[in-house]
Amino acid sequence: MNDALFAILGAIIGIIVGYYIRKNIGEGKIKNAEELAKQILDNANKDGESNKKELLLEAKEEIHKLRTESERENRERRNEVQKLERRVLNKEESIDRKLESIEKKEEAIAIKNKQLEEKEISINELYEQELLQLEKLSGLTSDEAKEILLDGVKREIAHESAVLIKEVENQAKLEADKRAREIITTAIQRCAADHVAETTVTVVSLPNDEMKGRIIGREGRNIRTLETLTGIDLIIDDTPEAVVLSGFDPIRREVARIALARIEEMVDKANKEVESIIREEGEQAAFDTGIHNLHPEIIKLLGRLKYRTSYGQNVLKHSVEVSHLAGMMAAELDADVRLAKRAGLLHDLGKAVDHEVEGPHVDIGVDLARKYKESKEVLHAIAAHHGDIEPTTVEAVLVQAADAISAARPGARRETLEAYIKRLEKLEEIANSVEGVEKSYAIQAGREVRIMVKPDEVDETQTIHIAREIVKKIESELDYPGQIKVNVIRETRAIEYAK
Repeated sequence: MNDALFAILGAIIGIIVGYYIRKNIGEGKIKNAEELAKQILDNANKDGESNKKELLLEAKEEIHKLRTESERENRERRNEVQKLERRVLNKEESIDRKLESIEKKEEAIAIKNKQLEEKEISINELYEQELLQLEKLSGLTSDEAKEILLDGVKREIAHESAVLIKEVENQAKLEADKRAREIITTAIQRCAADHVAETTVTVVSLPNDEMKGRIIGREGRNIRTLETLTGIDLIIDDTPEAVVLSGFDPIRREVARIALARIEEMVDKANKEVESIIREEGEQAAFDTGIHNLHPEIIKLLGRLKYRTSYGQNVLKHSVEVSHLAGMMAAELDADVRLAKRAGLLHDLGKAVDHEVEGPHVDIGVDLARKYKESKEVLHAIAAHHGDIEPTTVEAVLVQAADAISAARPGARRETLEAYIKRLEKLEEIANSVEGVEKSYAIQAGREVRIMVKPDEVDETQTIHIAREIVKKIESELDYPGQIKVNVIRETRAIEYAK
């Protein structure tokens, strides 16, 4: 029992001793842990302080940088604002100065207006006094006084009358299309003269009068058939052994002439024959001038010129002649010979169809050449050969000169150079006969007359009256084809000399 008691006491003492031992060991570990934690906290505090200082430094640097940039931007904005303020102030000052000058000008104008009103009143008074004095001194009759007053009124309404003439001309232009048919009809009636008959009829000689009966046929059937197929009128009169073919188309007249003896069954053959002749003549003209690569249609148009005349001159022969002349002159001047000859041959191309297409033959020729892909240089030479436009190439000038040489050759045309010059002189004479005209020049082969008036005697409104007066004189005193342009020019020159 004692042993059991000792064993229990030993166990209790061992437990107590073990408890204290473990307690001491735990307290030691806790103390060590607390010391370690304290050390860790100290180290963390030291690191935090250093990081805090670094962050503060970086923040201060960033703040300094931002402050510097903001100050720089503020300075720039202040400078801009100051510049704008200076501009605004300058503008305000200039506006103030301008307002002051305008006010001064207005005051001066008001003073001048007042002075003018006073002068006008005084002038009117003087004018009335002079009129009274003149009435007393002149002793004019009522009719004479009326005439003087009418002259004054005429001078006052000169401008109004010029404006009225302009309005009437504009209205006339608006109604030109309506009146065109009537004018053309009247012109045809007025121009039914002998020279028209010479260019629109072909006389066919017959072996005997018996042939006339055969041509007429039973009840005139042959004549009607021929007229229907050819489009040409047959005139059978009392002229012995002759039949007259009448029509404006020379090619149709030639077809009718060839087919006359064979009538209906031979008209087609005659057409083919004439077409063959036309093509051959065109090819021959191209061959004679050495011009190649022409469009087939241009060849045909050249052949048609065989049956076209101008003042009695065959146009095809004239074109060939112009081509040769232009080529020779181009060779002498080292210009493009081929271009000059080609343009010379084609310069009157529009005359082949000018009875079918409206417009001047120059414009028609340019359109045809452009249609068949001729060069710009050829087109320009065709357009400039009558001086309608200013020639800009040497070849165009040569074609223009060659055309004039060929037309002016003695015997080439029925109208002599003397008659041509007389017509131009008459045109200039009519222009010079009008009061106020200084000089006049007939140009464009008599298609235009340019008139220089005296600027010190004629004002702007009177030029319209002068142009109208000259037009009326030309219409009444001259016979001419087409129209003549009257160009009145008033020029004022101020000349001084620096010494």
